[in-house]
Amino acid sequence: MRKLNIAVLFLTSSATLFYAQEVKKDTLQKEQNVEGVIIKASGNKISETAILGDQKKAIIQKQSMGAEEISRKGISNVEQGLVKVTGITTVEGRGLFVRGLEERYNTLLINGLGSPSNNPFQKIIALKQFPTDVVGKLNIYKTFNSNLYADFAGATFDIETLTIDKAFSKIEFGFGYNTQTTFKNFKINPNANTMNGYFGLNSRDRQLPNEVKGYVPTNYNFTQQESVNSFKDGWNADNIKALPNTSIGFTSAQKFKSGENGEMGLLLSLNQGSKYEYTEGEKNQFISLQTEGKMNNDLNRKEYTYELESSALLGLNYKNRGLNVALNTIFLQNSANTITDFLGYKDQKEQDAGRRFFRVDQMDLSKFLDVQLLASQKIGDRHLFKAGGSWVKNNFQQPDRKISEGFLTGRPNEVEMTFGGNNLIRQYLDVNGNNYLSGFAEYSVFLGEKGENKNYPWQLAVGYNGFFDHRSNSYRFIASNIDNVDLRTVVVDIDNPQQTYNNYIMNGAFHFKEETNENDYRSNLYQFVNAGYLNLNYKPNDTWDILVGGRVENNINITRYKEQGDSEFNNLSRNQYFILPSFSVKKSLNSKSNIRFAASKTITRPILIEYMPITYINPDNENIIGNKDLKNSENYNLDLKYEIFPSNKELFAVNLFAKKIDNAIERSYTASGNSNGVAITFFNAKNAVLAGAEIEGIMNLSRISESLSNWTLGANATLMYSKVERSAEELEQEQPANFTGTLKDRNLQGAAPWTANADLKYEFRNTNNLPHTLSFVYNVSGSKIFTVGTSGLDHIYERPFHQLDFIYNAQVTKNWNLKFGILNILNSTYKLELGDEGYMPLDVRTTTHTDYRRGTTFNFTAGYTF
Repeated sequence: MRKLNIAVLFLTSSATLFYAQEVKKDTLQKEQNVEGVIIKASGNKISETAILGDQKKAIIQKQSMGAEEISRKGISNVEQGLVKVTGITTVEGRGLFVRGLEERYNTLLINGLGSPSNNPFQKIIALKQFPTDVVGKLNIYKTFNSNLYADFAGATFDIETLTIDKAFSKIEFGFGYNTQTTFKNFKINPNANTMNGYFGLNSRDRQLPNEVKGYVPTNYNFTQQESVNSFKDGWNADNIKALPNTSIGFTSAQKFKSGENGEMGLLLSLNQGSKYEYTEGEKNQFISLQTEGKMNNDLNRKEYTYELESSALLGLNYKNRGLNVALNTIFLQNSANTITDFLGYKDQKEQDAGRRFFRVDQMDLSKFLDVQLLASQKIGDRHLFKAGGSWVKNNFQQPDRKISEGFLTGRPNEVEMTFGGNNLIRQYLDVNGNNYLSGFAEYSVFLGEKGENKNYPWQLAVGYNGFFDHRSNSYRFIASNIDNVDLRTVVVDIDNPQQTYNNYIMNGAFHFKEETNENDYRSNLYQFVNAGYLNLNYKPNDTWDILVGGRVENNINITRYKEQGDSEFNNLSRNQYFILPSFSVKKSLNSKSNIRFAASKTITRPILIEYMPITYINPDNENIIGNKDLKNSENYNLDLKYEIFPSNKELFAVNLFAKKIDNAIERSYTASGNSNGVAITFFNAKNAVLAGAEIEGIMNLSRISESLSNWTLGANATLMYSKVERSAEELEQEQPANFTGTLKDRNLQGAAPWTANADLKYEFRNTNNLPHTLSFVYNVSGSKIFTVGTSGLDHIYERPFHQLDFIYNAQVTKNWNLKFGILNILNSTYKLELGDEGYMPLDVRTTTHTDYRRGTTFNFTAGYTF
């Protein structure tokens, strides 16, 4: 049989040849029987239609978003993209919530390889740092398969970097105006208000002084000269007008021939962005006095944040027949320079109301470098081997976090300061992850004979994946120390106090002294995860698809720490084995609808700050205490889903799900080591039970009227029930003293009872056949417990926050693309609030814990492709 490539023939021949053929000298000798025709075409695998088709065919429940949809919605970073997916919301910089579960229940992969967080306060990288210019596809796995990491309860996100289908280069620049911040008065650290600050290099001037850097703390006393000269970053603040937000990016993808059959690809992307943000609102704290609830703090907070995002990606790819090799280097950096002013009273000292003032000058710097090597090799049409490995260096710093306290004098910008005590404190937090190693290897083989559908009925895959992570943590303090009590009080211009402090130091009023405890200032965390897995996929016919998997995972955790008074490190070690089965089945009811069922067992590991042996100090006494004894959660997951695809661009689905989480991790309040306040810590609940439903639809409005054929509506909602069975530790924390009753049932901390997302799209082509798209995107989630209450007080609840964005995306010429966005149109108030169903009366001015608005942002971006 001779096979004819009809696609090539059509492209290289005229229509006359096919439709008006003239046959000459036709003979039996030249006559051939053509028994089959193979049509080869290159489809756009990242288009919305292709991705919806892939979702339809997949055996596991996977949702994806490709480059086409990312561009249409004007999405500039990965986080913005993921919140458009069913059941996913983001809440004010605290990561992604999936099915109402907090970020600790999620896992991030980059090209299938493990990715650690570069921030101890987050489970995964802040995905707003990851630009979408280099993203080919975002995959969201909501059901578990044994080749995924076992740390899974909400979802696993897999970022696939861009594959090069065609050569292009693109430069893009943009700016944004915020109604609340831009061109308004703004406070900024002088070192951040420089070119070094723009590139995030101002941290060099905020490192530990040479006198103590690299040494074990010894309560070092800085001399007068050292107290003045050894600290390169001072206590002043610049007053400026906030500039518009900016962004600039360059991406180039190139393809080259390599030998007769080989092909090389090169991808380079560089991005830099700046953002000014001002917020103002309440920041209060509540305390139980056993007979009533009172306000411990009553504060107004003004926060000025200057944030820089930098990223770079270099990718090399080689293809030759069945071989595919890729080398990726990804660098991400986030630098947030923040000045926060508090005014009011704290520690129940109502007599200070309206006068006590304290300022925090803080820099959060995170760096993430990921080097990946991936390879796959097909052997015939039955065998596939793939492997990959990565090395990650990720570091987080809060260098020279300065805290100063005093009282307003009543004159503009004047504060009366007192040296010593809790005034003029410098904190240095370093979390270094210099070596994170991740790897996988998998061999898969097709078994049996091809059926009528040209597919093999069996596929067997065996593999390994795992990672090693080491974090070295250091937390140090330097504070003012009184030398002359007669000079301990001074009145300063709070934005320009540095020269006054220098004068007082030289006059012998005070000096700086390291006050770090030499025993407990550092710790080391080690984590080893090694897992083997097996998957068996059976397709008896076109309608059934069955996947059975098993995973055996070994999890070794070692925490090395010292407590006050210890001379040697303590070793807290855990060596656990988990046997984790998974099962998925898909039944195609017809060519347009499926029913799916999935069951699995998984685990959840805590966020670093949740188990790091540290007490993180905040000036409002709402400290964070890591719980080194925190256990991994064990999760049992069930999913049942019905989906129908009325057309290749439409979808309707209903998904029922249930989970039982043993040792569920929850954020809770506890009595502070400082008796004046409360602290945040983390406990394991005994278990939690969740059940819910997700409803999703994508519909072209031509079904209503043909005149609406350019309109598409996408909407989804999640409804969820949750109930916690408290552990003994939680019962002790939550109930008031001498309580003999039964605590009320409550939801799982962080679990939202409902979420809703919607996306209304209008798409048309202009006279030059170039696409224009307008989209309205909306999301919101219901009230959820932010922090579990303590000593009879009700919980702190996170109230619904309504987000509505408008995006206009226009291809105005073949080369020029314009995007215009209005973000946070509703400008809703973000609010945390104390509930009123505790076990004691409240004597408080307000139940608001935190509130603020971010303003509405108008973004304009222009891109030129060549």
